[in-house]
Amino acid sequence: MQSNVFKCSVLTLLIIALSACSTLPEDLVSTNPNVQTSYSNWRESLDVTQELRLGGVIAHVTNLKDTTRVEVVNLPIGSSGKPDINQEPQGRFVAYIQGFADPVKLSEGRLITLIGDNGDKETAPVGDYSYEFPVMKVKSYHLWKIEERVIIHNDFGPYRYSCRSLYCREITRGTRQGVVIQEVK
Repeated sequence: MQSNVFKCSVLTLLIIALSACSTLPEDLVSTNPNVQTSYSNWRESLDVTQELRLGGVIAHVTNLKDTTRVEVVNLPIGSSGKPDINQEPQGRFVAYIQGFADPVKLSEGRLITLIGDNGDKETAPVGDYSYEFPVMKVKSYHLWKIEERVIIHNDFGPYRYSCRSLYCREITRGTRQGVVIQEVK
């Protein structure tokens, strides 16, 4: 009897622990165990056919006749597929999405992760500079949001609380400091 209770409680704890782990969104999952997630490794081996999962910030979107061309400034991605906004950009690449993709949905500055196969290189201007872009043929993509929360530091301590009547409130003089935390969701 006790072993069954122990097994059930261990199983419950294991399920809770695993549900807290971050996983890839369904549209970024691949059956290929060797998906390339490193931009620099991809740039070095463009001639090798490989499946890619890369992310970054959308820089420009152009709708062509049968496809949508998305220029992405690459940011490293983690195991959850989220672009790491605390890292420096590693370069740019072009992603071709089959069919029409609304440029309002794929707006400039939005975070995106794409999965697809590598294609040829193409040269296009970035300002006045002629840039050689590696190309990805997109199978699927996922858009991310940046959520911000503010944490206010209260360095005054409890002696700053004054209760002079029935309604107690905090008395503050001067400025308060805080920090903005950004998370990709």
